[in-house]
Amino acid sequence: MAAFISVPLKKTSEVDLVKPLSKFIQNTYPSGEEQAEYCRAVDELNKLRKSAVSRPLDKHESSLETVMRYYDQLCSIEPKFPFSEGQLCLTFTWKDAFDKGSLFGGSVKLSLASLGYEKTCVLFNIGALASQIASEQNLDNDEALKAASRYYQLSSGAFSHIKDTVLSSLNRDPTVDISPDTVGSLSIIMLAQAQEVFFLKATRDKMKDAVIAKLANQAADFYGDALKQCQYKDALPKEVYPVLAAKHCLMQAHAEYHQSILAKQQKKFGEEIGRLQHAADLVKTVTSRYDEYVSVKDLSDRVSRALTAAKKDNDFIYHDRVPDLKDLDPIGKAPLVKSTPISVPLSQKYTDLFEKMVPLAVQQSMSLYNQRKGELINGTIARMRDATTLCNGVLASLNLPAAIEDVSGDSVPQSILQKSKAVIEQGGIQTIDQLVKDLPELLLRNKEILEASLKFLDEEEATDNELKCKFKERWQRTPSIELYKPLRSEGANLRNILDKAISADAIVKERYQSQREAISILCKGEADLNASIPSANPAKTMQGSEVVNTLKSLLAHLDEVKKEREQLENDIKSVNFDMTTKFLTALAQDGAINEEALSVTELDRVYGGYTDRVQKNLTKQEDLIGQIQVAHQEFSKMKQSNSEANLREEVLKKLAAGHDSYIELVANLREGTKFYNDLTEVLLKFQGKCSDIVFARKTERDELLKDLQQSIAREPSAPSMPAVPSYQNAASSSTVPASGGSSSTPTPAPRTVYTNKQPPPRPPPPAMPTSAPVPVSAAQNVNPALAGATAPAPAQPLPSTIPSQAQGPPFPTYPGYTGYYGMPMPVGYNPYMYGHQTMPPYLYQPQAGQAPYPTQPSGYPCPQPPFFPPQQ
Repeated sequence: MAAFISVPLKKTSEVDLVKPLSKFIQNTYPSGEEQAEYCRAVDELNKLRKSAVSRPLDKHESSLETVMRYYDQLCSIEPKFPFSEGQLCLTFTWKDAFDKGSLFGGSVKLSLASLGYEKTCVLFNIGALASQIASEQNLDNDEALKAASRYYQLSSGAFSHIKDTVLSSLNRDPTVDISPDTVGSLSIIMLAQAQEVFFLKATRDKMKDAVIAKLANQAADFYGDALKQCQYKDALPKEVYPVLAAKHCLMQAHAEYHQSILAKQQKKFGEEIGRLQHAADLVKTVTSRYDEYVSVKDLSDRVSRALTAAKKDNDFIYHDRVPDLKDLDPIGKAPLVKSTPISVPLSQKYTDLFEKMVPLAVQQSMSLYNQRKGELINGTIARMRDATTLCNGVLASLNLPAAIEDVSGDSVPQSILQKSKAVIEQGGIQTIDQLVKDLPELLLRNKEILEASLKFLDEEEATDNELKCKFKERWQRTPSIELYKPLRSEGANLRNILDKAISADAIVKERYQSQREAISILCKGEADLNASIPSANPAKTMQGSEVVNTLKSLLAHLDEVKKEREQLENDIKSVNFDMTTKFLTALAQDGAINEEALSVTELDRVYGGYTDRVQKNLTKQEDLIGQIQVAHQEFSKMKQSNSEANLREEVLKKLAAGHDSYIELVANLREGTKFYNDLTEVLLKFQGKCSDIVFARKTERDELLKDLQQSIAREPSAPSMPAVPSYQNAASSSTVPASGGSSSTPTPAPRTVYTNKQPPPRPPPPAMPTSAPVPVSAAQNVNPALAGATAPAPAQPLPSTIPSQAQGPPFPTYPGYTGYYGMPMPVGYNPYMYGHQTMPPYLYQPQAGQAPYPTQPSGYPCPQPPFFPPQQ
């Protein structure tokens, strides 16, 4: 049997989980033991990742347990942290498990800011490690067989789960190893191997041949399905395909062999021979094609022996007809394996590190609930404060209670003294001046933080756009303009808040300027204050009257109403109700949270009573103010009216209004200061988010650029024709081809031509006696084609032009080879190639009756050997 197929692990890069997760916890949860506990859990999670995916793993169950614990923890934290490209800046990088890389670049890898991608890759490693552990099992004992089958089914379930979820988890094309086609094929392969393990166990246990045949046939069916699914995809390593084909044939052969035994038992001898023949053909196919991948000697021997015996018995005894293969009944199938469903937790030793942390859906619902709660509380308190402001304004316009306290006409009324004391105790006008001075500095600081945050986004977005224009479709990542939309929206909202704050500051400053004179008077001592108030005739006759007593009683009731509102405000602020439990219950029961319905119902239950009390208080104040206005009209009719009294009353009204304005301005300015300080924290968090995502995008950009450079380096470059040198163009323009047309072939570089020097005269051949016998060797070397050549003409000057075609070096000489004399020779190589009338100037023409010179190196001529003409 062949070794089982195992899947290699995916490799990843180091990722720091501590910084971004801890930062989210610190921004989300208040300081204290809870926050510290969550930060410690983040440290443990980071260590767990290093143990699970960042170090080499042994092919042991303990290593698989570690990887499964990490996967369980990822599933636990997924709903509790905002793992997305635009929020938590965590980018996970994984390499393709089957890509080995190349000389010019590393293996294919993918980086994504997605926890779903991390979960998918970790689950792939669970399936891969399970396949490796199963392949390492010793199949000689039952426990190992059971363990191998269990691990193969777990591996199949892991790959099947990836096939169903990878596209929705990534929202983009994955690497080849985790693509649906690849993991689908791996799932079937693991299932086939699990079925084969059951076949081996059945064979070991010597179960019935009918059962073994069905198990083998089912395994062959699984292997056939896997081969059909992956053979045209070219995603798995090449050595996998012959193994699958061999296993498919081998399992079919086993099925036919055991089914033949069953046929023999049923006295179907012809069927027995037909099945054994088919099994023999299958074994022969495996032996001839896949012998290096599987060993079938044992099965081949058994089938051969059984076939020989069956044929012998049938020929001599039974004479049963051997049916054709197509006429044989199909063998049944017995699937005993299935993919293990992936359900969390996978690990038996899993403990949730973030058990106390609520899911992100609950956090978001709590945020919306707190927003609704804050709007309700702030609206209610604002109504009560507006009612108090209205009450103070009405009393100040009526000069109450100062009008009924001013009995002497030349002393400060008691209510004005109390208001002056209150203003002085709060710091007087210096307090307002300092608060007004601080506001612009706080505003400027916040604007600078916001502008710097948005500048981060602008610069990174511009860089991303430039690279997108440069690499076009190769630049495959989320565009910054799309990714930054939530941050842009948040930044626009913060800018809008600052604009509204600037408008509110202007209103407060304008009101302060209008009340500054009255506030300054209230800051004086009693004597100076009395001097600032005009005196008037006393109104002692008004004291003790019924209308005055009525006004005093109404004012006392109005003070009680105001104190009741203050108590209501404190009570409303102190109400605290945790909606976490209700949201968690709803999420567990329905799988989703209807935040609006739950929040509105609970807020109405908790704050409904307070809302009713506030409404009754406001109605009561409205009635009291109406009664006070009626009583004051009667009081004004009874009071003696003169210019001095009117002037004094106007000043007292201004002082009363100044006191009310002072209290309100101080409260507004302090609230504005607190607002700017709180907004600074919000802006710093926003700046941190912008800085983190820009840093993450920069890291992703550098990785993508590196991958692009490697991929470009791996691409074959098309050869380019070098540019023709200028001197070749000049040479070709001066030489016209014989056909008169232009030549498309490049002109070779010309050789150096010496035109100013004449070659030395050629020495005459040595005189030979005519009667001398001709040597046999010389006679045999005579070229008959050149025997009738004419004598050379007188010397001619060397032409100044050179041939247009390329000139090669002379042919080498060999013993007994006289050379090739028709080959053109370069001018500079042969000083004797001149003076020929009938041949081109660059060809050598030997004299008539003279053997040609053998080819000689240029510049080294030697005399011709003696020539003896034939005897007549």
